[in-house]
Amino acid sequence: MIDPRRLRVLRALADHGTVTAAAAALHLTPSAVSQQLAALESEAGHPLLLRKGRRVSLTPAGSLLVAHAHVVAAELERAQATLDALASGTAGRVAVAAFASAITQVVAPALAALKERSIELSVRDAEGHESVRLLLDGEIDVAITEEHRATDRFARFPLYTEPFDVVLPPGHPLTGPVDLAALADEDWVVTLPGNPLRDVVEMACAQAGFTPRIRHTSDDFRAIQALVAAGAGVALAPRNAVRGVPVAGVAPLRRVVAAVRRGSEDHPLISAVLDELRAPSPVRRVTSRVAARPDHP
Repeated sequence: MIDPRRLRVLRALADHGTVTAAAAALHLTPSAVSQQLAALESEAGHPLLLRKGRRVSLTPAGSLLVAHAHVVAAELERAQATLDALASGTAGRVAVAAFASAITQVVAPALAALKERSIELSVRDAEGHESVRLLLDGEIDVAITEEHRATDRFARFPLYTEPFDVVLPPGHPLTGPVDLAALADEDWVVTLPGNPLRDVVEMACAQAGFTPRIRHTSDDFRAIQALVAAGAGVALAPRNAVRGVPVAGVAPLRRVVAAVRRGSEDHPLISAVLDELRAPSPVRRVTSRVAARPDHP
């Protein structure tokens, strides 16, 4: 094996042209430099130097090895920079939990940019109420959830707002913007108890003057869409989760936030992740245009 420390000596010799000058640059004695170069030639198994009096020049093998030495030195510099960043808290891994459409909207677009900054995301698919529990238990660092689920123990950062649409079975007589009151006699497909989106649906129906007749439940919007398509009932779903028909008048809204344990927002790693999650992207600009009004902290 070639000792990378001796490659540094070879590079210095290539830069300065004499053993004496290389020794001065490396803060070594000329004798020590000569010994290192002799050992490197032995390790390489090729003559590396042509000696002409006090000056030396590189053999073809020596020139080739110097080129590799430059690559090795760059990688060592990069490794040191990464370790320094890790020690300063600006590089490492951050655990994020988000529901499926938020992964598409904000988490996935942030992955590449954060990787360039030596920050790796560990992503977990979890509904908003589950991510809140994971955050409280210390299993994750950032939870993507609905604003009203975040407690005072969290610092919250608005990400985007999206309206709910009505999901109707094929052939349903209502086709345009739907007044929710017109769905009072329908069967409903909703999320499970404890899911914050169920609260939104029940509140919207109450404001329309009725209690939804719940026949089927699921936290998977693909399953909800399939049940509605099979004629099992109607549903209200966030626009980025299931495409439906707009609600007439003021639509219910899902306000999505990034939540972190209060005080942790000042950690350099978490702060960098929050900045990237909130950065504009084409997907989020579309979301903001379809939402009824902007989000607020």
